Amino acid sequence: MKYLPIRLSILVFVLAIAGTIVFAQATSAEATRPNIVVFLVDDMGVMDTSLPFLTDAQGQPQRYPLNDFYRTPNMEKLAATGIRFSNFYAMSVCSPTRASIMTGQNAARHHTTQWISPEQNNRGKFGPPDWNWEGLREDSVTLPRILQSAGYRTIHVGKGHFGPFNNAGADPANLGFDVNIAGRAIGAPGSYSGRLNYGNGTGKRKGKDRAVPHLEKYHGTDMHLTDALTLEAESQIDEAVSSDTPFFLYLAHYAVHSPHQSDPRFADHYVDSGQSQRVQNFATLVEGMDKSLGDLLAYIRERGIGENTLILFLGDNGTDAPIGHEHAVACAAPLRGKKGSHYEGGVRVPFIAAWATPNAENSAQQTLSIPAGAIQSQMGNVCDLLPTVVELTGAPVPNNHVVDGTSLIKLLAGEADDEHSSDFLMHFPHEHRTNYYTSLRSGDWKVIHHDFPGEDSGNQRYQLFNLASDPFEQTNLAENHPDVLKRMMLQLTNHLEQHNAQYIMLDSRPTPPQLPSGNCAAAKQSIPTRFRLIHRRYLRLFDAPPRSERRLRQVGGATPSAVQFTGELNSLTNCTVETRNRDTKLLAESSAKFGSLDSVYWVSSFACRFAIKSIA
Repeated sequence: MKYLPIRLSILVFVLAIAGTIVFAQATSAEATRPNIVVFLVDDMGVMDTSLPFLTDAQGQPQRYPLNDFYRTPNMEKLAATGIRFSNFYAMSVCSPTRASIMTGQNAARHHTTQWISPEQNNRGKFGPPDWNWEGLREDSVTLPRILQSAGYRTIHVGKGHFGPFNNAGADPANLGFDVNIAGRAIGAPGSYSGRLNYGNGTGKRKGKDRAVPHLEKYHGTDMHLTDALTLEAESQIDEAVSSDTPFFLYLAHYAVHSPHQSDPRFADHYVDSGQSQRVQNFATLVEGMDKSLGDLLAYIRERGIGENTLILFLGDNGTDAPIGHEHAVACAAPLRGKKGSHYEGGVRVPFIAAWATPNAENSAQQTLSIPAGAIQSQMGNVCDLLPTVVELTGAPVPNNHVVDGTSLIKLLAGEADDEHSSDFLMHFPHEHRTNYYTSLRSGDWKVIHHDFPGEDSGNQRYQLFNLASDPFEQTNLAENHPDVLKRMMLQLTNHLEQHNAQYIMLDSRPTPPQLPSGNCAAAKQSIPTRFRLIHRRYLRLFDAPPRSERRLRQVGGATPSAVQFTGELNSLTNCTVETRNRDTKLLAESSAKFGSLDSVYWVSSFACRFAIKSIA
């Protein structure tokens, strides 16, 4: 028994050592969790920079005149230490993109498909009545809330625009951010000037309250809004570092959104540019934003946390530079269009990823090694940020939350990723520079469907471009390639259905995009395959097959999916008599294989009726 105290002492000693090792391992794991900075620039398109993002046929950066007009040296430095994407996409206006960054979902799914007017619902005359004007809610699954649950300090500085006044989304603190500075329902500042208190108490902008909150310490000073936000971000980083807590900083600048007020510090740089005063003012806002990037990076490095801090730099939609017509090759030249339009200039944005201080020996950077000065030509989009950050940090996403984006980790490492999507869906059932349209890029092809063809579409319902041979969208190939058009439109409608999209309202009912008429053989899918897809999506919605034309119309108008079903089946009948007779048999065979006996009767009789009518 006399050995018992000795044995207990040894046991206690061993347990203490083991506990120390476990604690040290946990502390080490905690220390390797990277800090994440999302540096978001409002209304900055891919051409609003001296850093070239577009590439030539060999994948090398190609400069254009706008790259020589703007001055963004800190973007150039960041790209030199990291990777930039030549094909990165955002929604064509701001609120949809911001909701997509927060949720990882395409706007077609989260239903905030239009910018959010803070005062009143701006769905438009034909827009979906139940579109998500209220934006993000207190129970929304968001990136900051996910990181917050994983022990991150979550910081919001700058523009919010996640929801209208008097709704939860108006305050980012309701959405998973521990701290909110300067964010509210507004999408533009009352003023960029500290002398004008950033719009506080100095009158309304266009009769509306657009005051930037929480920055009273700078009121009456010469502090530009962009610099004030940068200083506040640095202060919040200090608090996170002092508490030894990993942080997620979402720094969303109001710049370079209108009002395009000159930043006097940079005005002299553009006096002899030959551009109008408004364009010069816009350029000063761009350069001021770039200074903010440089200041923030310098501060992070000074604090000694650069090796463990990942910077994700991007714009929220295409450019709004006040140059030329909104659908011309002008403000985003050589790309066509601008913010709010259906062309590439409306949706292509800059995207750079880099460690603030590159060091291959750092454990976090060994997990994600980003090549210096690299250009990634594979597509990425704003929905990809959430799954990327989640994978890198190990933060769990709720099982019931649908994520449309896919992780960029392999692409950020400069590798090819065959599993990453090459599709980007842009659904806009509202009014803006382009009204009521849906576009889909899939690989090299891009199709646009206009619900109301007009001047902005060249009076064409469909536009089809091959971006490999025609990257600046000059030649509409819809009539020359009906097979590709049909295939792309089928993909587009499939995407909309899979995202549970909302549609324009015509005759008080949701009306999805129309499929093009033409030779049935034009579709790439076989008739049985195409019918199987239609069957899976729609036929299950009906309790019984219609027995008459009248019943068919009644069912066809019952739901959006029913309308779509009728439209797709009708599209199969715009063929030759011989093709239609063949389709009648194939549709029946497909229905027999994939559907019920009622389905066989319904589809066979439906197709036969058209065949008989055509022969007669």
